[in-house]
Amino acid sequence: MRAIDKKLLRDFRRLWAQALAIALVLAAGVAILLMSFGMSRALDDTRAAYYERNRFADVFTQVTRAPLTLVPEIEAIEGVYAAEPRILSLALLDLPGRVEAAQGWLVSIPETGEPRLNVPILRSGSWPDPDDRDRVVVNEPFAKANEYRVGDTFSANLDGQKRELTISGTALSPEFIYTIGPGQMMPDSQNFGVIWMPERALAAAFDMTGAFNSITLKLAAGVSEQTVIDTLDTILEQYGGAGAHGRDDQISHTFLDSEITSLETLAYVLPPIFMGITVFLVNMVIGRIIALERAEIGLLKAVGYSDVEICLHYLMLSALIAVVGIGIGWALGTWLAHGMAVLYAQFFDFPYLIFGMGPGPYVIAALIAMAAAVGGALRAALGAARLPPAVAMSPPAPPRFKRSVIDRMMAAIRLSQPTIMILRSLIRWPVRSAMTVLGLAMAVSVLVSSGFFEDSMDVIIDTAFYQQNRQDVIVILNGETPESAVEAARTLPGAMIVEGEMFYTATLRNGHLEKNTSIQARRPGTTLSRMTDADGQVVEPPSEGIAMSDRLAAQLDLQVGDLVEVEFLDGDRGTYQVPVTQLVTQYFGMGALMDLETVSAMFRKAPQVRTINMRVDPEQLPALHAALKDTPKAGGAILMTENRQAFQDTIAQTLTMATAIYGILGILITVGVAYNGARVQLSERARELASLRILGFSRGEVSYILVGETMILALLAQPLGWAIGWYVARLMTDSFESDIFTMPLVLNPPTFSYASLIVLGAALGAALIVRRRIDTLDLVAVMKTRE
Repeated sequence: MRAIDKKLLRDFRRLWAQALAIALVLAAGVAILLMSFGMSRALDDTRAAYYERNRFADVFTQVTRAPLTLVPEIEAIEGVYAAEPRILSLALLDLPGRVEAAQGWLVSIPETGEPRLNVPILRSGSWPDPDDRDRVVVNEPFAKANEYRVGDTFSANLDGQKRELTISGTALSPEFIYTIGPGQMMPDSQNFGVIWMPERALAAAFDMTGAFNSITLKLAAGVSEQTVIDTLDTILEQYGGAGAHGRDDQISHTFLDSEITSLETLAYVLPPIFMGITVFLVNMVIGRIIALERAEIGLLKAVGYSDVEICLHYLMLSALIAVVGIGIGWALGTWLAHGMAVLYAQFFDFPYLIFGMGPGPYVIAALIAMAAAVGGALRAALGAARLPPAVAMSPPAPPRFKRSVIDRMMAAIRLSQPTIMILRSLIRWPVRSAMTVLGLAMAVSVLVSSGFFEDSMDVIIDTAFYQQNRQDVIVILNGETPESAVEAARTLPGAMIVEGEMFYTATLRNGHLEKNTSIQARRPGTTLSRMTDADGQVVEPPSEGIAMSDRLAAQLDLQVGDLVEVEFLDGDRGTYQVPVTQLVTQYFGMGALMDLETVSAMFRKAPQVRTINMRVDPEQLPALHAALKDTPKAGGAILMTENRQAFQDTIAQTLTMATAIYGILGILITVGVAYNGARVQLSERARELASLRILGFSRGEVSYILVGETMILALLAQPLGWAIGWYVARLMTDSFESDIFTMPLVLNPPTFSYASLIVLGAALGAALIVRRRIDTLDLVAVMKTRE
């Protein structure tokens, strides 16, 4: 082994602590990159395989009632590969041992056996025979949440008739990867299930013999989806077609797609922060090593080593640091990616998980990490290579300093000598000080940008559950019902406030722009289900016009006062020109609001309702649920207290995990920057600090110089870190925005305080670790060191 190679290994062993600090920062960037790509790729690959193997449909639509004789005509549409008519209905469930009513989707099983599209995977038991009337298959999460086994029974309200159903098996379906019921904001498997029932029995229960009310299509490759949708809507228009839509508007697919997009965005936001800090740290450490090893560099050149070999020697040192960081990052990233992917697979009800990133992400992460480390050392290494041997053998010329205005100011206010030494160091090395501040600011920004999740969720929960949806129970009715049902509901046990509401499926158009959405229609003065603006002010249904979500208006390029074309797709269809009266902020969905009386006048009919919102005496809830289970028109009941609790529990678990991960990342950055900065200061100022000890300064005063400089830089980093964190949080909120969900950018003062305290604490800890070396300084040996 050549002498220069032995020196490389000895240098790396001697600098193990600094190298490890840098490697951990680099490893964090690699791990996040692999975790984000690993999770998103695992979810994407699993979804793609699941969709393909189980023939997930491309187009979905519902109708009021259409004859099965239409199916051949629909299958004849150019580009349609397969069509699956079915019966789909919401039902209220009476579960044994439970007071509260649950709800579920009833989905028909074709008489021919296995469905052609959206094929469920049987997880236990068996499928019922076509002639079975009371045997059903339920989705596996519902069965697990309620501890049901094959052979257990429960009751369901089938269009006013209560029937006891027996579970013959459990299944999972690509149509219900994210199983969420009407009116719910999070999956609640205990209170909502999917129930597959033989077509013949379901058709008889809902008067659908020889008919269907839902159909899904599989399209051939390369076919225009919109063309097929337009043709399908034309065929089904006279049968109450509610407007067909593609996968992008299918609720389960939309939620999953939004999550995958968020994970991919994470890979583009955080890893560059860690790579940038690595460049700075490597540059600082390698630069200081070269400054201390000028004599060795001159000697190596004198005995025949070329400029290229000298340059490669220091680049190899940075590469060794990168190798350690890449190895740790690979292991940590793989573990995190697999663990998180398993959790996501369970949350999204996948029957299996395909996890295999392949070599691509590992190679990309390694190349980026190696480029960051080597790039950080490149400038210093080139400088070492250019040094002539004679110049290198002599010590560098000391920097030229002169008294400045700042020096006079420090003398005038009678600062202590250690404090003056600290401030002079910061002023005379401005670039290094600025880069250290930037590195520490990045640590603050990571914690600030992650802390906004909790602040934003607090606002969302307050707005969604305490300002807009203030009801205790939402009763979902089977179809449109006269408004007199509201008066009837007032007689239910415990009813304190009862209000009706109607929902219409509609297409809103502005020129060539259009969007399918849901229009809420209610009477003015409602107090339970409300729409509020960004300031929390209640938005009343406009007497003439429509109020809509600001995000919906942005997609349609609409402003207040513009006319929008509203085409109602269910019930009494029709197209109307309606003025936009107000834009409001909504965090869930992109809906619109109209006055119930106004819409009813458009259709020339008495007002109808589809849901009933109730404020209920808590002591009467059991009696209310018992009554609802025997109410013929009740298709489902949502207990908002449980809905809110499920949402808060899910968010709490996510936030706890995210807070822990981001907290560790922030500490790693801080320790990496502060520790290496303090080590460089100690190596540069060892002679000064030893001189002060000899002159009689105490260990505390000498330590103050080292620790004080680090802490001043950490304090200076706070405002910059807050600003960068706010900007990163803004990028993240923009990336999370979708048609079904958006997050407000909310950053409360405690979030900034939390981030600053963690970074300042970690910086102090790193500086104190380095400070211990002052106690072991050999004063005589240090004083003999040549400057």
